[in-house]
Amino acid sequence: MRVCILHGPGAEQSVVERTFKALQADKVEAWEADRDGPLNAITSRLKGTGLIVTLGGDGTFLAGGRLAAPRGIPVLGVNLGRLGFLTELDAPDLEDGLSRFLKGDYRVEERNVLQAALTRGEKNIARWIGLNEAVIYRAGEARLLRIEVDFGGQAVGVFDADGVMVATATGSTAYALASGGPILEPTLRDLVLVPVNPFALTVRPIVFAPGQDISLSVVRGPADLRVDGGRRSRGVQAGDTLRCSSYHRRLKVVRFSPPESFYRRLGEKLGWGRPLVPMK
Repeated sequence: MRVCILHGPGAEQSVVERTFKALQADKVEAWEADRDGPLNAITSRLKGTGLIVTLGGDGTFLAGGRLAAPRGIPVLGVNLGRLGFLTELDAPDLEDGLSRFLKGDYRVEERNVLQAALTRGEKNIARWIGLNEAVIYRAGEARLLRIEVDFGGQAVGVFDADGVMVATATGSTAYALASGGPILEPTLRDLVLVPVNPFALTVRPIVFAPGQDISLSVVRGPADLRVDGGRRSRGVQAGDTLRCSSYHRRLKVVRFSPPESFYRRLGEKLGWGRPLVPMK
């Protein structure tokens, strides 16, 4: 088995070297990649890779997830950042975690992956996959966007807002949560639509069941589009439509903790359910 060590720009070289040494001790072939490096250079080496270890924060984990999901490769996240909500290990536990994986002492948690396609008239402009969300937001000093929403061919409504996003259950604890969306249990395949600063207070988030497309048509623009908070945005014009749905493959996440640890993580990492003022 081959292992890809995917690291972010701020990863300490000492941690990368520790990862290599731990894998070499078990006679496992490993190779290194920078998450911000040329995409083709990384994907061309993924054939035969049985694990992607991400060294960094949640952004590096998301990058690893986008590489792994289409190929059915499991991902093990090691937190070197500040929050590390998605990752499984902290740096001191790196060697132990790799050893447990190689011994088969782990479980696989499957996460829904978002696929998004931008169309202009009858023409397909671009396609993406993402683990968190796809966001359309107004460009520069442009006025409020007007968005028309359709679900599975059924008209849902039209609203004015700074933007709108479609998020997975994984993304429900990221930008969607900061924008007032609900928290979804991470293994759900539902998608949540979250308006960003809607003009009408009655326009609230909606959770849609899996299986059909959510279409976001830009009635009034211009706008920009980002997937998983990517560094580069894509311009969107009035008349463009973004179609979002669940990708046909799910991401395999390596976990050592029990399933119920998600709720403990909500408290430890995000402070959910922790009273600000203790009882007297």
